[in-house]
Amino acid sequence: MSKISRFFKGGGSAASKGRGGPSPQEALARLRETEEMLSKKQQYLETRIERELAVARQHGTKNRRAALQALKRKKRYEKQLSQIDGTLSTIEFQREALENSHTNTEVLKNMGYAAQAMKKVHENMDLNKIDDLMQDITEQQDVAQEISDAISNRATFGDEFDE
Repeated sequence: MSKISRFFKGGGSAASKGRGGPSPQEALARLRETEEMLSKKQQYLETRIERELAVARQHGTKNRRAALQALKRKKRYEKQLSQIDGTLSTIEFQREALENSHTNTEVLKNMGYAAQAMKKVHENMDLNKIDDLMQDITEQQDVAQEISDAISNRATFGDEFDE
C-alpha cells in the first residue's frame, strides 16, 4: 500500500483504530488542545500586528518604504487572525455538538438501564394479584372505618341506667 493511501485510510492512534474511532473524551480533549493552541497563536498575531503598526508609525513619512512593508505585514497578520477566528468558531461549534451528543448518549444509556430495572421489578408482578390485593386493602380499610365509627359513637348511659 502506498504512503498516500495509508495516510488517507488510516490516521489516528493505535488505540482508536481498534475501537472504530476515538472516544468522545479523547476527541473533546484534542479539540480543547487545538482551541488552546489557536488562542495562543491569536495572541501572538495580535502582538505582531501592534508591533508592525508601531513600526509603520515610527517610519511614517521619513521612510515610506519601511512603513509600507510594515503595513503589508500587518495586513497579512490580520488575514491570518481572521482565518484563525473562523477556525476557532468552527472548532467551538464542533466541540459543543460533540459534548451535546455525548450527553445525549449517556442519558439514553441511563434511560435504558432504568427501563431494564423497571422490567426486572415488574416481572414478578401479576395484574390479577395486584387487583385482588387492592380489593383486600379496600375491604380492610372499610372494616377499620366501621370499627372507628363504632368506637367514636357516644354510648347513651344516661336515662336507662338503674342504680
